[in-house]
Amino acid sequence: MESLLVARNLRKSFGPLTAVQDISLEVKPGECLALLGPNGAGKTTTVEMLEGLQSPDSGTITVFGKDLKNQRSSIMHEVGVMLQDTQLYKRMSVRETLQLFASFFKESMPVDEAIALVELQDKADTHLLKLSGGQKQRAYLACALINNPRLLFLDEPTTGLDPQARRMIWDLLLKHKTKDRSILLTTHYMDEAEKLADRIAVIDHGKIIAEGTPQNLIETVCGKQILCFRFAGEQSHEHIMSRFADELPWVRDAALVGETYELTAGDQVNRITELCRVSDRLGLTLDQIELRRSTLEDVFIKLTGRSMRDD
Repeated sequence: MESLLVARNLRKSFGPLTAVQDISLEVKPGECLALLGPNGAGKTTTVEMLEGLQSPDSGTITVFGKDLKNQRSSIMHEVGVMLQDTQLYKRMSVRETLQLFASFFKESMPVDEAIALVELQDKADTHLLKLSGGQKQRAYLACALINNPRLLFLDEPTTGLDPQARRMIWDLLLKHKTKDRSILLTTHYMDEAEKLADRIAVIDHGKIIAEGTPQNLIETVCGKQILCFRFAGEQSHEHIMSRFADELPWVRDAALVGETYELTAGDQVNRITELCRVSDRLGLTLDQIELRRSTLEDVFIKLTGRSMRDD
């Protein structure tokens, strides 16, 4: 099936800063593509170009087979956008706000249907000013869905929401993602990306550095399990590395997270045996040793060298 969104060789600079360096991606019918990247990686600039809010310095973007640069007006009638920092007139009610958004499109769902979709029936006539943070997010999502978009852009859709509100939005988005409707998602929540995304593209320094399904990325980049271990006593990192340098060189590949070492590749069972044996011979006491399932957070840290929320 033809992709709903195709971007080829996008580049964007702001003075001497090159924010996006040759990014290409596609969003297929019925799938959710999640863009993950640390702050300053070029993720926001990329999405704003795909939404038509910024023009690329070079490269092409087609949406529904149409050129975004020349046919943006007709394209946007079938696109929904939910920005991270949405600012609407707060003295309008939920119903009035949705009526306004519905007027922007050639076709839209009934306003009461959109309100019911995000479960705000009891707040339909309440001003946005008086809604809770989670209720506002649901109202903004209803605005993005009012025109039954074939392509939905979501920028941090559940930031600041409690777990129950987040799961409600996840369920709604999973229902929206049918065979002919697609989602492009940016999020800082790894569990959200793993729950919603069919494919993930990791962006850093203005480039896509890895792409694949969540499970494929986890197994390819980190392996299925992470070996975690910690030593008792006040042992410096340098001291531990020097003790293991000759006998177990692979220990130097472990990342130090707080006081715990984490290793993301290799035959973990044999390494546990080796680690226990050599530690005992060197007089080092293992205070903790365990295996845990690899996650997207592990993938992200290994690829970018930082956690998702690092500045």
